[in-house]
Amino acid sequence: METAQQNTSNQSENMNDAERWASLIGGGALVLYGLSRGSLRGALMALAGGGLVYHGVGGQSGVQDATGMNKNIRVEKTVTINKSPEQLYRYWHNFENLPTFMKHLKSVRVLDAKRSHWIANAPMDNSVEWDAEIINEQENHLIAWASLAGADVDNSGFVRFQPAPGGRGTEVKVVIEYNPPGGVLGAAIAKLFGEEPEQQIGDDLRRFKQLMEAGEIATTAGQSVGSS
Repeated sequence: METAQQNTSNQSENMNDAERWASLIGGGALVLYGLSRGSLRGALMALAGGGLVYHGVGGQSGVQDATGMNKNIRVEKTVTINKSPEQLYRYWHNFENLPTFMKHLKSVRVLDAKRSHWIANAPMDNSVEWDAEIINEQENHLIAWASLAGADVDNSGFVRFQPAPGGRGTEVKVVIEYNPPGGVLGAAIAKLFGEEPEQQIGDDLRRFKQLMEAGEIATTAGQSVGSS
């Protein structure tokens, strides 16, 4: 009898978890497909397809545990910018603009409507490179991407543009996951992303806010860098 009750309890728990997933990330077949892939790209497809609420079952574990990705490094940051989602989306979607306020990037070259080539600074005047592909986008609201095979840094993420409460502009949320490789390159990547990756992304968003609101980025030297 206890076994039957335990089974019923377990089934109930599983159903509650399923309902929690459904209510939190939704997305139907796309979510199931993404989670089943057990990869960075698969998880992000699930997240993007399901509304980008990734704190689902088990809080911090959530999608990372579901996909076996709990060793990856995840960074997220949000800033409110006094501009419309359309303006911010349009500027960001031209990836070649990103090095303007993301100081660790040397360049981003758009290859076609979906793919782009990224070069980032690494210690000792080195560089790391990767190709990325847009895997989900919603005009004026969302851009989600994942690196392609052969990347020096396996990474994925999304940026979401959402009207801020009270007509205060737009909330820009960035979530990035990356998987530093081992060895010497791993140490270089750790330095590249800094000891405080959240602070680095926060600084990038602060510069983005300055650029969008004031048309320039104030530097520590008291000068400014105008938008191109």
